Amino acid sequence: MPIQRFTKVYGISDAKIAPLTADPAGGPATYGTSIDVPGIKTFEISGDVEVKTLRGDNTKLATDSAISNIQVSVTHAKVSLDVLVAILGGAVTDSGTGTAEVARWDLKGATATMPAFKLEGVTPPNGVDLVGGDFHVILHKLKLSSFPDLGFAEEDYRIASFTADADPLLATDDWLSLVLNETAVAIA
Repeated sequence: MPIQRFTKVYGISDAKIAPLTADPAGGPATYGTSIDVPGIKTFEISGDVEVKTLRGDNTKLATDSAISNIQVSVTHAKVSLDVLVAILGGAVTDSGTGTAEVARWDLKGATATMPAFKLEGVTPPNGVDLVGGDFHVILHKLKLSSFPDLGFAEEDYRIASFTADADPLLATDDWLSLVLNETAVAIA
């Protein structure tokens, strides 16, 4: 009997970004090493639909629509320098030793590359109707659509966030995948 095709979706327990390293027409697309998005809080997908209406003879004759954009908004509790490199560009350098170690992310004009990346999020096990199962959301090719929200907050934690627009892969035409697993599977 096939798996059921509907479920509740409760919580998010993990999200990872993987830099898109190749996307040739005809495939396969390849990705770099996955990077954890630390303290993932929200992973929200929205989209835009463009609607065209044909009118004539003083009446509506037809309507057609097409998806014109898919967008994701992500909030996470901790800032990751490696995530910033994957979504915005720049470079991280490590220096010092012992108690004087430093990790520094620098964004320069030449390194602000706005690279393409994949984003995958997953519910906790049992965050779906299937006991022991999970639900994955995968956006295969993203680019930032606005600068990430970073900074500080007076007497409070500062939540980091970013928004990105999706494009279909040239290699496979994959745009967005929703995967319901009968048995929970970790993000690779």
